[in-house]
Amino acid sequence: MTRSAKLLHPVSSSDPREQSGGERALLVGIHWPGDSAALTMEYMDELKMLAETAGAEVVGSEIVKRQKADPATLVGRGKVSELAEIAGEVSADLLVFDEDLAPAQARNLEKGIGCRVIDRTGLILDIFARRARTREARTQVELAQLRYLLPRLAGAWLHLERQRGGIGMRGPGETQIETDRRIVRTRIRVLEEELKHIERVRHTQRKARSEVFRFALAGYTNVGKSSLMNALTKAGVFEENLLFATLDSTTRSLPFAAGQRAVLTDTVGFIRKLPPALVASFRSTLAEISEADCILHVVDVVSPSWPDQVAEVDKILAGMGLAGYQRIMVFNKIDIAADAQPGQMALQNYPAAQLVSARTGQGLDGLLAEMKSAVVAEQVEISVSLGANDGRLLSELYRHGGVLDERQDKEKLKLRVRIPLTTARRLRLVPDSIPSKS
Repeated sequence: MTRSAKLLHPVSSSDPREQSGGERALLVGIHWPGDSAALTMEYMDELKMLAETAGAEVVGSEIVKRQKADPATLVGRGKVSELAEIAGEVSADLLVFDEDLAPAQARNLEKGIGCRVIDRTGLILDIFARRARTREARTQVELAQLRYLLPRLAGAWLHLERQRGGIGMRGPGETQIETDRRIVRTRIRVLEEELKHIERVRHTQRKARSEVFRFALAGYTNVGKSSLMNALTKAGVFEENLLFATLDSTTRSLPFAAGQRAVLTDTVGFIRKLPPALVASFRSTLAEISEADCILHVVDVVSPSWPDQVAEVDKILAGMGLAGYQRIMVFNKIDIAADAQPGQMALQNYPAAQLVSARTGQGLDGLLAEMKSAVVAEQVEISVSLGANDGRLLSELYRHGGVLDERQDKEKLKLRVRIPLTTARRLRLVPDSIPSKS
């Protein structure tokens, strides 16, 4: 049957997902002019993972070919009727569109199809709401949700339109919408103030670490950043084969030698078509990336679409003003590659890349050596002569630097020290005019 949905899972009364009460989702993707069939299917596969991560039972998918978007329904009136028929055939109670829908489009689709409709942004926001654990993450997610909800509030009051003839119904309906909008706007302002406070606290914490070399993990969602974080630092960060398993940033010290103090921060993963509301709300978390000295760009080497994922992360980082950032390309999951071809392809595109397995530890020594080289490159080697009253300075040098040589010369203690340039400047051991090497 040409119009029926492609069944992704057999549906039966014994299906545990059906018994669990999860919503039965029909996925709808759009094939635009210029898109390849392979790219469209990649988007649909990703949408399926998102829906399942949100707890839905995916019962089918439909790809709609469009030359341009229909202003009223995105897909056109005729296709809305087809989707309504398909939704009935697979008993779907939720349609998930891979494109962002205007509020009016979502309302028209729900009227025409007869079941709830959400778009990609709404789906991602739902996943973030499920994953949020800390106060900061919950605040950021709620703010993004409210910014997304505000222009869609009118749809929440469609039930008033059906109460024709009710005395006093029309006016209060309009008043209630405006009341809700004021409540939402007020809540948005409160959350924005809370995030500003959180950002000030984070800025203070980052300032305290200003003399420590900072690495930040960045990359597509579900590429193994948290697993790599745990492998390098024993941080105990939550890790699971799920999209957006990590929303909160976690910072831990790296096990480097004295004089090579460095920290590593795990951050939220990126994804194609990342909702702008999330980027704006997660500004304080993403600042951990923008203020890092070096970014570890983690890539899933066994994903067939890793070049596209790398390009998407590069685009997001460029939008954050990090187009020329110092980075180390880290291709993870090399242990589950069927052959050497994925690693060879990675090295052809990025000759200096590190091939690792966070799960088995393969390649981690090489990665740590590369990271140590980055730390050393930001240090200076200086000679210092200390007197009897310079005990505090001596303590600072041992705390922040690596003492390469120490000898007593009459009443002076002479040291040769390798130390971070920022620390040397603070201690007034070098002129401020000496530039950073990065």
